[in-house]
Amino acid sequence: MAQGQFILREKEYLEIQIVLKKLLADSYSKVVFLVDKNGALIASAGATEDFDTTSLASLTAGNIAATGGLASLIGEKEFSILFHEGERDNMHISVVANRLILVVIFGRRSSVGLVRLRVRKAAVDLERILREIDAAAEKGEEGDIEELTEDDIESLFK
Repeated sequence: MAQGQFILREKEYLEIQIVLKKLLADSYSKVVFLVDKNGALIASAGATEDFDTTSLASLTAGNIAATGGLASLIGEKEFSILFHEGERDNMHISVVANRLILVVIFGRRSSVGLVRLRVRKAAVDLERILREIDAAAEKGEEGDIEELTEDDIESLFK
């Protein structure tokens, strides 16, 4: 299974959006982000306009990396779930398939138990989508990128 970067086609992106929106509704959360381990935002759902999504994505990836260092100090591979409790909002961070980071921000309307339960289901769905992406990559189905010619690229920049 490929563990590096991957090409996210529209079909898989829309499937991810469906999973995130369902997680948002079922967990009574405010916002959900899906980030890769390099700190790039892949997708989000909810009230994202109040967030600096670029900073949130990169800091979340850094948080996972830092806690990975802490985990290794005590003999663990990594901590796959992190929870931060604030005065108003809470943040649940989980690693999905050792490749992606799922961030759920929720308030008092929800609970950490409910969020954890709903995140488990969403993680299963996201892992299935990742397997589909990997299978397509193995078959060489990289969409329209392979069909572009040098002339096509030149015409884009004229």
